[in-house]
Amino acid sequence: MNINISQKIRILSAFIALFVFLQVNTAFAQAVADDPYMGIIPAPASLKKAAGMFRFNASTQIKADKPTDKTILFLKDFLKNNRHFTNKISKYNRKAKTATGLILTSVGADKLPAEGYKLSITPKKITIIGKGAGLFYGVQTLIQLLPAETSPTESLPCVTIEDAPRFGYRGMMLDVSRHFFNVAQVKEVIELLAAYKLNTFHWHLVDGQGWRIQIKKYPKLTEVGGYRQQTMYGNNRDWPDSLSYGGFYTQDEIRDVVKFAADRYINVIPEIEMPAHSDAALRAYPELRCEPADLKNPARSINGIYCPTEETFTFLENVLTEVMALFPSKYIHVGGDEANKQPWKESAFVQNLMKEKSLKDEKEVQSYFIQRMEKFINGKGRTMIGWDEILEGGLAPNAVVMSWQGEEGGIGAARQHHNVIMTPQTTGNYFDHYQSGSPQEPVSFGRYAVLKETYEYDPVSKQLTPDEQKYVMGTQGNLWTEYVPTMAKLQYQILPRLFALSEVAWTKPENKNYDNFADVRLANHFARLDAKGYNYRVPTPFAVIDTILFGPKFTYTPTSVVPGAKIYYTLNGRDPLDTDLEYVSPVTIIIPANEKREFKARVITPTGRRSIATRVLMYNRPLIPATTYANGKPGLKYKLVKGRFTSPDQLDYVMLTDSATVDKLNAETFKKDNPYFGIVYDGYIDIPEDGSYNFSQASYTDTQLFIDGEKLTETEYMLPLAEGLHKIKVKYIYQAPVQTPGSRVKQTPLRIYMTEPGDAAKGEIEATSLFY
Repeated sequence: MNINISQKIRILSAFIALFVFLQVNTAFAQAVADDPYMGIIPAPASLKKAAGMFRFNASTQIKADKPTDKTILFLKDFLKNNRHFTNKISKYNRKAKTATGLILTSVGADKLPAEGYKLSITPKKITIIGKGAGLFYGVQTLIQLLPAETSPTESLPCVTIEDAPRFGYRGMMLDVSRHFFNVAQVKEVIELLAAYKLNTFHWHLVDGQGWRIQIKKYPKLTEVGGYRQQTMYGNNRDWPDSLSYGGFYTQDEIRDVVKFAADRYINVIPEIEMPAHSDAALRAYPELRCEPADLKNPARSINGIYCPTEETFTFLENVLTEVMALFPSKYIHVGGDEANKQPWKESAFVQNLMKEKSLKDEKEVQSYFIQRMEKFINGKGRTMIGWDEILEGGLAPNAVVMSWQGEEGGIGAARQHHNVIMTPQTTGNYFDHYQSGSPQEPVSFGRYAVLKETYEYDPVSKQLTPDEQKYVMGTQGNLWTEYVPTMAKLQYQILPRLFALSEVAWTKPENKNYDNFADVRLANHFARLDAKGYNYRVPTPFAVIDTILFGPKFTYTPTSVVPGAKIYYTLNGRDPLDTDLEYVSPVTIIIPANEKREFKARVITPTGRRSIATRVLMYNRPLIPATTYANGKPGLKYKLVKGRFTSPDQLDYVMLTDSATVDKLNAETFKKDNPYFGIVYDGYIDIPEDGSYNFSQASYTDTQLFIDGEKLTETEYMLPLAEGLHKIKVKYIYQAPVQTPGSRVKQTPLRIYMTEPGDAAKGEIEATSLFY
């Protein structure tokens, strides 16, 4: 056989690629084998390894108590479509003395907790014991033990797993009002929930931007309310103004989704918003709005709230009657949040209603509204859920509170012996939030919540007594879709945070371990996501996205948990591409005195997905010496000038007139009498010990910070400071926000934070460390 040089090169390249693939997968398999939880998410309650393997292939017989059970049909479908196996399934003979293959049975399930299962694998057989959801979750665990890549024979490690969930309510909410997702896409989300043992799909079908569920008695709800002319939130525009945007689900499509979810032991809870967030319904039926007392002077803000008339209650009762016919769920969600009550204040009808019902304010009008709807829902044998604002004016007698603004609403409701679902936006449960503070993250909403924050949340507050804790039903994650127009973005926002949520909801706290979860087990699941072609946020090569280090020499060893991924880096300040330097061994960088260097790195997976680039700025400079200043007094000097400013830089060119001293860095007192002003603080900050100090600001547009004359920025925010006093200057401009009734517009307050060496917590600069 004659082989030319180019053929030899191709053969050699193929051999090297195969060798690398085998190395990577062998290392990956070893990491899973060494893992005490064998790559399973959520971590099971008990797992005991044993020697040996079970070989599963197309000839393995499957036996079940009821071969037509929906869990067995689910397994059959999975094996056929995902593993290319068409195994025979037969009825399990409980009296048989010996059995081999895969056995699925409820024998012994009565001894297991609710939704619990027992999975045992020996060299001769696999047995899953469970009933209902428990059997299904046992199958899901078995699926996770299969390798991500398919083969004619699958090797499964011998193990015994006994498992059950911590909480009975384990959910995720998807908003389809702001951006619409079709039936196939919704099913894809439900499939993910089922794979990670979540049992509730909260379907946010109605909001101000779109009505997504067909109501036959009121066709204009979808004909008119289901569409809008533009989709813009903040500064994010993703749809041309001239084109109508929208969509809705027919009642047959709703039934299809509900059955699909039920086949996977997922309960679908519909949310029909009231009394506010109802703009879409009111576009269709404007007669349900309140008329202002003075028709020549209409409400001063967008009127998106139902008027509590008999006509409105009849309308909502008719809507909910059709909704409840489609959803067998015990729970019906009515929203109840963020109600701008200004139209009620300006309505003669509502003001007369308050007198008639002895309601002292509009909050009690909302309570009257919610309690009346709850009575109707209870009359249909269902239970109402509402966001924590339903506490305002008095809680409806039987309502479940979904605590979102923080934990306070849930704590208060539990103390009143109401069932609670904890889903605070402040604890990593809001999947529409940024996943890091990097500007490279895709546009998202509000604060950012890193994966570790989601993972470490405990829904059971220590402020509750053991008796009160019993009212915490569970937890859920929420994806609002203002900034989520595509399925790829949806997947990016929830993955891998959904995995963290599943472990919070299922696993006992004593079995949780973030390092094991993030550094070991996630690898198994990223491989599965890649196999399915799903998008996800690729973990960065360093946990810290952007940082500054001082010194002459540094060595870097970036890592990736994604199987087969490569890491690329640059030293020229540019974000790395796959054409840049590939990391293969520790990188040592030596920095000349008083010079800077940048090390940027990013992960690129075998499927081409990329992490955001991490950045380390290295600066070889000595400690900045302290100032000799013996007569310091507590506080800061300031100069203030009234006027409008667009940048703190403008304060360098005006005469700052009023001058005095203050005991701390705080401009709140000046805002009472001055809607517009600029202020400059001067003094010294007392640094407690030699070290590198990190300073950050609540706002980089309204505030400028200088230490020893050096301006700190979002990218260069750290200085090496010697113990003692250092000059500090803060420039701040304020412009009172334009606020409509009921809105939550807030001006960023003047806040400067400092992190001391070895202190991971960020603390506001204390008044005791400031002098003039």
